[in-house]
Amino acid sequence: MAVTGFRRRVVALTVLIATAVVAILVVVSHVLLSGVTDADARDLARTRAEAVAANVTAVGGRVVLTENSSEALDEVAWVYADGRLIDGNVPAGVVERVEALAGAQRSQTAAVDNYLLYARKVPIDGHHVMVIVRVDLTPYETSEQHSLTLSLILGGLTILLAGGVAHLVVRRALRVVHEMAALADDWGHHEPGRRFNLGVPRDEFGELGRTLDHLLERVDNALADERRLTDEIAHELRTPLTVLRGEAQLAQLSGEPVPPEAVLSEVDRLDAAITTILRAARARTDTGTRCDLRSAARQAIAGRAVEVALPAKAEVAVAAEVAVSLLAPLLENGLRHARSRVWITARIQGEAIVVDVLDDGPGFDPAEVDRVFEAGVTGGDGYGLGLPVVRRIAASAGAEVRAIADGRGHVEVTLPAARAAT
Repeated sequence: MAVTGFRRRVVALTVLIATAVVAILVVVSHVLLSGVTDADARDLARTRAEAVAANVTAVGGRVVLTENSSEALDEVAWVYADGRLIDGNVPAGVVERVEALAGAQRSQTAAVDNYLLYARKVPIDGHHVMVIVRVDLTPYETSEQHSLTLSLILGGLTILLAGGVAHLVVRRALRVVHEMAALADDWGHHEPGRRFNLGVPRDEFGELGRTLDHLLERVDNALADERRLTDEIAHELRTPLTVLRGEAQLAQLSGEPVPPEAVLSEVDRLDAAITTILRAARARTDTGTRCDLRSAARQAIAGRAVEVALPAKAEVAVAAEVAVSLLAPLLENGLRHARSRVWITARIQGEAIVVDVLDDGPGFDPAEVDRVFEAGVTGGDGYGLGLPVVRRIAASAGAEVRAIADGRGHVEVTLPAARAAT
């Protein structure tokens, strides 16, 4: 229905524009033709008047015609000398108008019914001589009517042709769009890696293909992000569950009860993993939040042996629990791989605050530095689980985290600085 309605609107608009153009052309052509026929009628009248005036002369003080006019010419040309008709037969219907023109002092034209009257003054000394001719306008008007009728017929055919062509073109164009949309939808469900790959757009269809390629790319990224989230959740939850199961099996084999400390520790770890994942999801909707970086760092350290060198007053535009969820896994990772020292610093960089979490351990392998945030990748004896979640939380909160291979453990977290309150 929407496609049909759009097609109808385009065709209707095309017909409307074609109608307006045809109407303008018909009016302009009719006006121009009327001007041409009027000019032709006047030229004919002047030619007749000049032909008759050439035969008018004065002989013995009297105005006479040197040659007798034909009877046909007598019906359309008349000669007045000193207010008296000396040649021609004036029809009764135009006598008054002809006599008025005969008494005029200059050449002029007048229209009577379907006729054009033209009065030409003949210069003869001592006499007032006027030659008046009549031109029948009926043939000219008939020609104009025929031309107008033909123009209207051709205009109507043009409008119909424009509407038909518009209908066919729009129908074909929409069919292509429909096919492309159907293919993109099918690829998004079954083959997200497929693309149109039409190259540099040369027309609207090329732009549509590029737009659909971008849409498919986003769908593919969303699916990949969903798979990564599933992997991260599986890793984060499986580790404490595996430890709890191992403790239970060990207790079963030894006949001794499971130490409460071990159970509580792993339950806390499991709860922390679930909380972290939930924070990563909620961070997308938390806007307008801010927290003190030093306070968040203290919560993330939680009494562990970590040196702190942070600015006295540094606020970041993320929620406190999000900042803690970002820093805590990085500090834990540093403590696990450090030889003797872990420290955290921060610096202001433009509209962001860059936090460096460092340790004096072996650091990251330069060949693996771009993969350390993938689930399952680890640089030591850990499980490789914290860093992928850190990356997800950072992306959700508008922050950025990256590992730096500089011969020591070094992770850089770029947080948006909180704007000053107005």
